[in-house]
Amino acid sequence: MDPRATVDSMLRADLRGRTAYGAPQLDVPVALNTNENSYPVPDVVVEAMTRAVEEAARGLNRYPDREFTALREDLAAYLSRSGTPVTADQVWAGNGSNEVLLHLLQAFGGPGRTALGFTPAYSMHPIITTTTGTAWVDGMRGVAGAGAFDLDAASAVAQVREHRPDVVFLCSPNNPTGTALDLDTVVAVHDAADGALVVVDEAYAEFARPGTPSALTLLAGRPRLVVTRTMSKAFALAGGRLGYLAADPALTDALRLVRMPYHLSTPTQAVARAALAHADLMLDTVDVVKHQRDRIVTELTALGLDPVPSDANFVLFGGLADSHVTWQALLERGVLVRDVGIPHYLRVTAGTPEETTAFLDALAALVPTHVGAAS
Repeated sequence: MDPRATVDSMLRADLRGRTAYGAPQLDVPVALNTNENSYPVPDVVVEAMTRAVEEAARGLNRYPDREFTALREDLAAYLSRSGTPVTADQVWAGNGSNEVLLHLLQAFGGPGRTALGFTPAYSMHPIITTTTGTAWVDGMRGVAGAGAFDLDAASAVAQVREHRPDVVFLCSPNNPTGTALDLDTVVAVHDAADGALVVVDEAYAEFARPGTPSALTLLAGRPRLVVTRTMSKAFALAGGRLGYLAADPALTDALRLVRMPYHLSTPTQAVARAALAHADLMLDTVDVVKHQRDRIVTELTALGLDPVPSDANFVLFGGLADSHVTWQALLERGVLVRDVGIPHYLRVTAGTPEETTAFLDALAALVPTHVGAAS
């Protein structure tokens, strides 16, 4: 029997025929497809990380701190800088925000339970949901008289009441659209989803435009509410694999039931703490990235395309006759962007000024023959 057929016959039925997550990792001059921070870790922080890992290496014969106590304290201090006090017992962390989301679904999802998200949104939400045996429901975005990708309280609440999920995902800013939510919508969904866990994914929160609120301000008195964050984006630490969340201490305590023993390695904890100790320096490029994001929106509009105003470090833009054809044409010009599967749209990460210029120049050359679909 063919080995692939043998394996497929043993695989869980709900996983057969599915495709694994994976953005293309190609060697190109301008890679703007995975929302990474294009700026390298500053030398002074590299030196601090190196010293921290060197010191930690002497103790690698022992297991890491299972409770990652010092790291949780540092993460709580960082979140508290926003003006909303967060304590260490409210913080949980994992190997990237994806593991944090997995812990949430392992604890609060599972067979016989349902998770609801409002698509298009982060594509890993349904994938992680499915791997835990939780049923996934595609909620819909779009508000009459507003943007095609907006989500308002009335629409979200109606869908929550229809599907009665056990877990609800909200993204603010949302990936791949870059759109943010107002807190009234978050509160309305939380109140309508009686008995359900409500997860607000704020992976791109540091890039939000002034005045964009964080759901951190809503945590007090809401033990069913969770706010997830990551160090992969604004902190330029995608390779460090550190995601985290803030929630009621009772909820973070429940996650101990599902985490693997010693799930955060000693070097991971050391690297993350070194980055947090230099938070201001690590975040020094955020304003530069935001400027390039806004530049992309302005210049794509001038080219006759339809960019979605963004609170993240990327821009979703429409108006293309065939998005995949444009994606391929950009790649042939050395620019890699993301085809997120929305007809007539592509997503581009805001990079350095030079990378942004390379993208805009390449796209401008294509516009005469690639524009052709109203979004």
